[in-house]
Amino acid sequence: MSTPAANQPPPQKLTLSIWLILIIASIGFAFDIYELLMLPLILPPAAQELLPPDPEAIRFWRGIMFWVPALAGGAFGLYGGYLTDLLGRRRVLTWSILLYAFSAFFAGFSTSMPMLLILRSTTFIGVCVEFVAAVAWLAELFPNHEQRERVLGYTQACSSIGGLLVAFAFYLANQYPTMLPPIVMPGFLEGIFGSVQGIHAPWRYTLMSGIIPAVPLILIRPFLPESPIWQEKKDAGTLKRPSFVELFGPMFRKNTIITTILVAASFGAAFGAIQQMPQIVPAMEESKAPLAADLRDKMDETKAKLLERDPEMKAGKLQKLAEAQITQRTYGTIASKYTFAQEIGGLFGRFILALLVIRIVSRQRLLRLFIVPGLILMPIVFGYMTLNNSELFAVGGYSITLLHLGMFLAGLLTVGQFSFWGNYLPTIYPVHLRGTGESVAHNIGGRMIGTTFAFFASYFSSFAPGETDAIRMAYAAAAVGFFAFALGFVMSFFLPEPRQETMMQ
Repeated sequence: MSTPAANQPPPQKLTLSIWLILIIASIGFAFDIYELLMLPLILPPAAQELLPPDPEAIRFWRGIMFWVPALAGGAFGLYGGYLTDLLGRRRVLTWSILLYAFSAFFAGFSTSMPMLLILRSTTFIGVCVEFVAAVAWLAELFPNHEQRERVLGYTQACSSIGGLLVAFAFYLANQYPTMLPPIVMPGFLEGIFGSVQGIHAPWRYTLMSGIIPAVPLILIRPFLPESPIWQEKKDAGTLKRPSFVELFGPMFRKNTIITTILVAASFGAAFGAIQQMPQIVPAMEESKAPLAADLRDKMDETKAKLLERDPEMKAGKLQKLAEAQITQRTYGTIASKYTFAQEIGGLFGRFILALLVIRIVSRQRLLRLFIVPGLILMPIVFGYMTLNNSELFAVGGYSITLLHLGMFLAGLLTVGQFSFWGNYLPTIYPVHLRGTGESVAHNIGGRMIGTTFAFFASYFSSFAPGETDAIRMAYAAAAVGFFAFALGFVMSFFLPEPRQETMMQ
């Protein structure tokens, strides 16, 4: 059991305003992961609609769509962490959620890949800023050590609920697209952006669902208080100005460098391996029978819908577009099932972290409890289970496979680390550097470096063994996932242990 400082304050009373903060922070955590995990699901069908049928162009944009928004989010998120320390936690949190919510909604109207890229970048910026502001805010509301660790642990668990929601939303959008209103570009904007082709495209509905967190935020915002310790220092004139230079000075240099590398490794496992599942699905034997059945049963209906949009479409093009749409929907449905299993695992991982964080004193030991099993698991899941899947048992009419179990465990071990960083980072920086320090680790380490592991997985897949792109991607994901966990294992031995007194400085 962790031993708190002798002068630790008593637990905070949960007033109405505190509950409102917990609610809005939980919603923010849920939808920032909702937005991040959306891309692997919506990118294949979006590229199919917005790009010519050129494998090289699709591969290029796949790398760009993973890398550029992450780069933009990391760069602007870094500045957002600075603003969190300079302007306050509440103000920055509010505007960051509104930014990513409305960006996601308008991304559903995208008529080109550059337009989608820009709106995904602004979405990413909002997400990157929101997490840093929310964690700093919550940490400072609860100066009692055990209460703070529990609050941070359990509110971050809502992130995995967001992952479950996006998998479910994508599944519903693929199953019932015609039951939703058509997505049509307003007439006065058609001359600028063009018209929307897939007016009932499931990927568009999935993107637009990101508007949801803006609604309660607009209603609750007037009742949200500022961080008491930040406001107290601000009012007293004792709040120091945040400084990136100070983070790399003698006092905080080790904290900054080690945590940046470790957070990059955690994100690298997620983006370089787990999020590549939609690209791997075509290699799986189980996907062949459902695809054949859908091509047989849904071809006439799909062709009819395409002809409604373009009655003059030639037969050859009609056949190709219909096959492409059916293929993407079938693969998307299969991928969403494994994404769901991974997110269930992630939810368990976050709850396990929340339970263990007040019981294990050593942060190094706690982190390695998630890393060591992943060293063994990641190559097995992506290098073997994806290509040699088998049914374990059935629940009703739903088959539970070996890969479901593998993705569950991969999610548990990877996502559990994300909660670790949310709990750990606020404890190693003082108030005036808390948002700035967190933003360096999360945005440079996680968003800018860690997410590029997806680009490397795509690159390595071009010369990995295998007869198809999907098989090569499976092996590339196995290698990248192993490397990410191996890097985290080595660097975990250098992780500084936090000091309770730092929280109030």
